[in-house]
Amino acid sequence: MMGGNLRLAARLLALVAALAGALLLHGLWRLCRLPSPWPRLFLGASARIVGARLHVIGTPLRRNVVFLSNHLSWIDILLLAAATGTTFVAKGELARVPLIGWLCTLNRTIFVAREDRLGIAGQIERLRLALRQGWAVTIFPEGTTGDGRTLLPFKASLLAALDPPPAGTRVQPIRIDYGAATDELAWVGDEPGQSHALRVLRRCGRFDATLHCIAAFDPTICGGRKAIAAAAQAAIAAAAPRKASTMDIV
Repeated sequence: MMGGNLRLAARLLALVAALAGALLLHGLWRLCRLPSPWPRLFLGASARIVGARLHVIGTPLRRNVVFLSNHLSWIDILLLAAATGTTFVAKGELARVPLIGWLCTLNRTIFVAREDRLGIAGQIERLRLALRQGWAVTIFPEGTTGDGRTLLPFKASLLAALDPPPAGTRVQPIRIDYGAATDELAWVGDEPGQSHALRVLRRCGRFDATLHCIAAFDPTICGGRKAIAAAAQAAIAAAAPRKASTMDIV
């Protein structure tokens, strides 16, 4: 227990130091009206601090792309941002979390509320605007975190932004794999977010995290958002190190 608390303290101090340095440099870049790489670099440094050794298989696109990825943990965001420079589509309530919400805005997070049926058109339009500007955007179509072994149903509602897609937009599926550490790192069930974060920060040792960047495809050939979701889910399932169970698209 003592060792775990010491690791927790050391990692928290390292995260604070990395954040302070990144914010200072980000401010200088913005002052000079330069595109700032520091939010992405901070997220990559945070992944290393929590113990991740990042491996990338394949080549991620950098612009005009929607990444569709399976989702295991908040660590996914650190890894994807470090490897691709992507922004994310996230639940609206995250914007109200102290500090975390503000940090999300630095990485140009697009906040949505799935339960806001009346506002869905505006949310789709914000996503389409980002794509028209050439952004790389990540959506976790499972809508929640899973156990890393079984894919949950892919929700296709936000993929209405690709029906039809802005010109030149591609879809690239990505499978995240934590290997032997999957059971320890996956955030499943009703575990509170703070408890999961503390458990990860107390964890001993490093772990291998692999991003399988699957071949991108043109969403216009799929015939709609549900077909896009189905194609991405099939590709991610096929990239699993062992056979994964799949479920119907909803």
